[in-house]
Amino acid sequence: MKSATINLETLTCPSCMLKIEGAMKGLDGIEQDTVNVSFNSSRLRFDFDEDKISIEEVEKAITRVGYEVKKSRVK
Repeated sequence: MKSATINLETLTCPSCMLKIEGAMKGLDGIEQDTVNVSFNSSRLRFDFDEDKISIEEVEKAITRVGYEVKKSRVK
């Protein structure tokens, strides 16, 4: 299991958080209870199974719902 932090473009409203959380819930390999979208810092944190999903696939899912990914970090 890996942990990831994704810096997003500035989030402008709480519904932005819900859209991103919704996009994450549809992905296989994401540890759902670890998904945390921070409105104040425009950051997304979560744990994921690298064998099931890549960080690039997660970034594409976020881009598809209309948000720009600034930077990703995986530990």
